[in-house]
Amino acid sequence: MADHAKPSCDATRAADPISWPNGAGAAAILGFDLDAEDVALTADPQSRHRLSVMSHQAYGPVTGVPRTLDLLARHEIRATFFCPGYTAERYPDMLRRIRDAGHEIAHHGYLHEAMQGMTPQQEADVLDRGLNALETVAGVRPLGYRAPMWETSYATAGLLLDRGFLYDSSLMDCDVPYELAEGPGADARSVVEIPVSWSLDDWEQYAYVPDLFGCGLIEDPQKSLSMWRSELTASHVEGCCFTLTCHPFLSGRLGRLRVLEELIETMMALPDLWLTTAADVAAHTRSLALEPRVFPQPEIRGLT
Repeated sequence: MADHAKPSCDATRAADPISWPNGAGAAAILGFDLDAEDVALTADPQSRHRLSVMSHQAYGPVTGVPRTLDLLARHEIRATFFCPGYTAERYPDMLRRIRDAGHEIAHHGYLHEAMQGMTPQQEADVLDRGLNALETVAGVRPLGYRAPMWETSYATAGLLLDRGFLYDSSLMDCDVPYELAEGPGADARSVVEIPVSWSLDDWEQYAYVPDLFGCGLIEDPQKSLSMWRSELTASHVEGCCFTLTCHPFLSGRLGRLRVLEELIETMMALPDLWLTTAADVAAHTRSLALEPRVFPQPEIRGLT
């Protein structure tokens, strides 16, 4: 745990710069969210009757994940796979293959439920159900969590800490990891936060199922490559942590996977870039004993 002798600093201040290990100047994480049928089922439970929709989502575990694993093996890269509990139960062999290939498996809800509007107990129940699925299927007790739709609450950090999580990867206020305090006060516990961004998510580029999700605009993979490569190179110059989020049912498509390989080739050509898992970045961040940051909830007169 971080040193809590100091009071937690207000998150309206920027996070401290990170010194990376072994002479690295910046870090990068390839994250794959294993959303399959669950993301459609939580958007509309009646979509379970739509075979075409279910097959669209099954492309990830059936076709996209094997291709992605082959890509990572060719380049000898370890990645982090954020898995909903339902995906684990529906595709147990897939999850065990990911585990056996040496990749990190992290928590991503049970049925990809967004936490907005949930009570802390409801949120806890989802966490526990997802944990049970990952442990039962793959014997994995994850260190990391990514909230479905990146929707967290002010209770999330404490719930994660109660369950032994090291890190969360759901917030968006920084370009470097930091210690996120569960609340104000010198004795508050903290979880490592690895920030993300909608602009580094393939969902915003490719996701579309009629009458279910997406805006209907499916982008050219070359546009995604240009945008991600620009962010990567700038992140490298600034010493930040580039955290990419891909979904195998989206980026596992042939042309999109080729673009992802081009991005990986760019990563590997950058000097002193630490390309690793989210758990490794979190463990290094924890070792720095950073002063935790706390997000005070806004208080506005007349609003509840």
